[in-house]
Amino acid sequence: MTTYVWDYLPEYATERKDILDAVETVFASGQLVLGKSVRGFEEEYAAWHGVRHCTGVDNGTNALKLALQALGVGPGDEVITVSNTAAPTVLAIDATGARPVFVDVRESDFLIDTDRVADAITPRTKALLPVHLYGQCADMAPLTRLAERHGLKILEDCAQAHGARHHGRLAGTMGDAAAFSFYPTKVLGAYGDGGAVLTDDAGTDARLRRLRYYGMEKTYYVVETPGHNSRLDEVHAEILRRKLTRLDAYVEGRRAVARRYEEGLADLTGPGGLLLPATNPGNEHVYYVYVVRHPRRDEIIEALKRHDIALNISYPWPVHTMTGFRHLGYEAGSLPVTERLAGEIFSLPMYPSLPPETQDRVIGALREVLTAL
Repeated sequence: MTTYVWDYLPEYATERKDILDAVETVFASGQLVLGKSVRGFEEEYAAWHGVRHCTGVDNGTNALKLALQALGVGPGDEVITVSNTAAPTVLAIDATGARPVFVDVRESDFLIDTDRVADAITPRTKALLPVHLYGQCADMAPLTRLAERHGLKILEDCAQAHGARHHGRLAGTMGDAAAFSFYPTKVLGAYGDGGAVLTDDAGTDARLRRLRYYGMEKTYYVVETPGHNSRLDEVHAEILRRKLTRLDAYVEGRRAVARRYEEGLADLTGPGGLLLPATNPGNEHVYYVYVVRHPRRDEIIEALKRHDIALNISYPWPVHTMTGFRHLGYEAGSLPVTERLAGEIFSLPMYPSLPPETQDRVIGALREVLTAL
């Protein structure tokens, strides 16, 4: 049987009764759209983070897009972010009519290089969009100082960082707004698409609620401002309510898997060899994915296929190199660290219900392959 980087079936086997009860609760409620489950999840997710407002939307991409629009980003503006991210981060910027502006990432943690952000700011810059990548937070203090100095908004991309902390503060509580995805693979995942935006600002929240509901506010028939149909589904909201009570356990499960990798692979690490994830001082990592690095990555992945282990690369193609973003004008070599990482990083299986015996098989096979290189 092939081992993949993610599998929801072990978790579902444990939680099946609660998940099916969540579905029955919604179907028996008499309200299938923007009902009690969505309202309840929004209140509970905001409270879990200690913020005032949460707006549930249909997916993480629209969480980013609507949040940017609610923060006033639009055509002619620029938004600074990274290219070492999932394409939806950049697609959301593009969808507002704004221009994505990329800065390189740091070699040590693959996160936005805050030392390079100031040079990327222009009179058109409207917002900074740091990505809390792979399960740990970007360095927010210098970004906050830059935002205050230049009058910029900060939107945190928290799709991969549910429950992560930065100097004691939860991901999603350090900017003007924060966007989350609840895609099934996430640390807090639904059984389909889903997303949410957190903010402490009542005006931003009010704009978000109009934008996700056609631009309507007081009545279904009156559009206050052009909007979208981007509502969080009641079923997914009710499932997320149940799973939110287990989020701390999911995070601890992921950290336990990370510790087993560290123990099983520590003696094979070092310069020119395998590099394991580094957690920055002040950060509490949640290991959405367990990303390692090796200069002979492609050989390793091919060899592990012969052991029925199928690994993933997050991400093999930096966004600025994609055909769809060629119009932005970034040439090969313009983001050297990002481009170098794309040829060396890969993800090992990571999910809280990963059976120890399966992980041991992965560690054993990886040790065998690395030793033979």
